[in-house]
Amino acid sequence: MTSANWGQSPINRNALELRGLDVGHGARALVRDVCLAVRPGQLVALIGPNGSGKTTILRTVAGQLRALGGTVELFGRELSDVPDRERARSMSVMLTGRPHTELLTCRDVVEAGRYPFTGSLGVLGEKDEEAVRAAMGATGVAELAERDFAHVSDGQRQRVLLARALCQEPRVLLLDEPTSYLDVRSQLEVLQLLRHEARERGIAVVASLHEIDLAQKAADHVICVRDGSVAYQGAPDEVLTAKRVAELYDLAPGTYEPAFGSVELPRPEGEPEVFVLAGGGTGAACFRALARAGVPFATGVLHEHDADGLLARGLAARTVFERDFEPVSETSAARAREVLLACRALIRCFDGFGTGNARNAGLLDAARAAGMPVLGSAAEYLALRTG
Repeated sequence: MTSANWGQSPINRNALELRGLDVGHGARALVRDVCLAVRPGQLVALIGPNGSGKTTILRTVAGQLRALGGTVELFGRELSDVPDRERARSMSVMLTGRPHTELLTCRDVVEAGRYPFTGSLGVLGEKDEEAVRAAMGATGVAELAERDFAHVSDGQRQRVLLARALCQEPRVLLLDEPTSYLDVRSQLEVLQLLRHEARERGIAVVASLHEIDLAQKAADHVICVRDGSVAYQGAPDEVLTAKRVAELYDLAPGTYEPAFGSVELPRPEGEPEVFVLAGGGTGAACFRALARAGVPFATGVLHEHDADGLLARGLAARTVFERDFEPVSETSAARAREVLLACRALIRCFDGFGTGNARNAGLLDAARAAGMPVLGSAAEYLALRTG
């Protein structure tokens, strides 16, 4: 295969492959034995605690650091055998850190992505100009074209650097924390753009992310790095379980809920003070408000995979569950009534009862019969508690 067409590989060939890769600084290995295969059109998320080596892996794959062991292959060819100019025409890199620029506009910075395709004088042709315009339009920075790059916001700078990487028209795209400094809407837009580029242009994307929920939503494959090695890798639903995320980041059990992709505060310690009558997602705000205040609470009767049931597993001191799709039984209602009567108050998060939770109405009656305060929100209980 000649240098002119070696990168034009069939879709079933791996775009990027790491074989037993050891990475680090100097002679000291930070992460050992990294193995990963990335196909064209695939988005891989690299996650792990700060300092675990995610950026070092990306810099080694980009050829900016020497591999301490193993190999990096770009379309079946060892990276060390690929001349720099050819590599730049197939691989684009966006790393953290601010590039040193003086008197450069945002357009100037994006245009730098076309230099692998220009002549020795670096003069951009019509095709190059079109690639620059398209990349700036796709990343939402066209209106910043004439602005001084050194004087735009962090989020705008991040988008300009992404535009530079995209206008290089890479076959492999390496990104270190591309969603840093971005607001929620911009994070989603950037990930949607990366998914589009991967799908429509067959780009292999490898991105380090801090946001577990974004990795869960956007990635085809997740690789988790911790303590000098790859702890887990695979499909997001296989890797990002409550147990594994807790181990990866040293979180308390139940802190991460895969169904929501959310990290919650630790469960307040102690016996439950207040009973929360909820269901169908009506209790989420109340649960979190009580957790923020450090108030241990009980709840029920909830169905096991109801939205409130999933959240209660991590936040509630006691939860009474019923099997999914079954009406609340008298047995479950009796257990909940026992837990309720050991509390100081009841918070009711909804107005009516349906067929499935009809027996929960008895909990409301039991609280009133016991002279227990029946409140409508966590705020009311917290005011009563401190008043």
